[in-house]
Amino acid sequence: MPFRRLLLLLLCFAPTAAPVAVAQSAPESEQARMDRVFQRLGTRFIADGRADGVSIAVVRNGQPHFYNFGTTTRGMDKPPTEDSVYEIGSVSKVFNALILAHAVLEGKINLQDDIRRYLPGDYPNLEWEGTPVRIVDLVTTTSALPDNLPNPFPIGADPDKAPFIATDAMKRITPNQVYDELKTARLSRKPGTQTQHSNLAPVLMGRILEKVYGESYESLVARYIEKPLGMQTGFGKSRESLEVDGYNKRHVAMPRMYEDAFLMAGGLRYSTRDMAKFLAAELAATDPAIRLTQKPAWGDPGKSAMGLNWVLSRTVENKPRLRMSGSTFGCASYIEMYPALGYGIILLANRPGEAQNELQDLANQALEDIWGRPPALVALERALQEDRSANASRVIADVKRKHPELHLSEEFVNTWAYGLLREGKGAQAIGLFRYNTEQWPTSWNAFDSLAEGYETLGDKPNAIANYRKSLALDPSNAHGAEHLKKLQAGQ
Repeated sequence: MPFRRLLLLLLCFAPTAAPVAVAQSAPESEQARMDRVFQRLGTRFIADGRADGVSIAVVRNGQPHFYNFGTTTRGMDKPPTEDSVYEIGSVSKVFNALILAHAVLEGKINLQDDIRRYLPGDYPNLEWEGTPVRIVDLVTTTSALPDNLPNPFPIGADPDKAPFIATDAMKRITPNQVYDELKTARLSRKPGTQTQHSNLAPVLMGRILEKVYGESYESLVARYIEKPLGMQTGFGKSRESLEVDGYNKRHVAMPRMYEDAFLMAGGLRYSTRDMAKFLAAELAATDPAIRLTQKPAWGDPGKSAMGLNWVLSRTVENKPRLRMSGSTFGCASYIEMYPALGYGIILLANRPGEAQNELQDLANQALEDIWGRPPALVALERALQEDRSANASRVIADVKRKHPELHLSEEFVNTWAYGLLREGKGAQAIGLFRYNTEQWPTSWNAFDSLAEGYETLGDKPNAIANYRKSLALDPSNAHGAEHLKKLQAGQ
């Protein structure tokens, strides 16, 4: 429901008793409100030093809107436009998945296929106790494969020089080298059981797609995505003059990435004009392949789920949300969609790393400023503030009876609780952390967060007990193991 501001009606009267016309300010249109919100947030993003340049494309009811801030080259007056080209990082993976969806619908491949069916040579190592890595695992981040193979990222190098060393190493990586090293690679766990970032997975997916179609990856992206949607090419240096210059947080200029070794995992580059066309097609979802990528393929959307390289969740009002983010050495990207609103946004910045989280924060703030806070959330916040028992489970149950649409994911509650903890509202934070452990008793992260909450408040016994519960659920929880060790040593 669009957010409506309350209007103050100013009634003016003449000195005599005769009435005059009522003066009423015109209601702000949604478009005017959207423009105002993004101008404010984008200007602040640059002023706060979060990037030198940022470009935003919003699609609302099929129509694109563009906002640009800062500069494409540090120290120069070169403002970005909707034609400025940024590296989109891991957002490239949703392009990878869309081509796969076409292959599935054309009967060329099956999501449940063992990936070894399409790889050259033998790979007995690519299974865990009889469970192989499947095609679907490659596009749901559950493959359990190593992150990079071979790993071009130098360990212990100067962080300002490491990206240059890595890009130079990428130039020498060949597909055959990847396959050779894959023969000795180890899976970290049973495939299909837990999400874990892997750049190797989309690289293999891209090579498999090249094999089943008998053509290059660049040709497949052009045939299934760029040409149908009217996008410019995301490959090579054909638009080099329009590419932004990327900088790390210390303002050191970073190398651009053109290497084939990283192409399928995060090497595509587009403008917001291009990405607005992609967003519009994804929101319309008239293409069966697009609909397939947006369907849950792993997990539970109420808690944590994956489509084909889309992160799936539900909003507080129980509406679908899809998102993806990415980062290269010099750029960051964030994309999210709310199909029920007919709304999507892509944000591109010439700053890597934590900038992708800051872009997400900007997107979330814009959504709230344009449409307002959901009534169910407002009611819940008020009820939690008024509650003296810190019994979040009881309070939430009461609010849900009045607002049955209220949906609280583990991630949302966790983020909220950490915010309360930082504000010094420890009892409320613990109540929310505890709520998550009650709702998701098999979540190691829920118990880890509850333990951290107790640790922050100085309650060592409860912190230790909950870190132990977290580690019992996931012995690989390094954060919990480290904190438990420190707490026990302190005792």
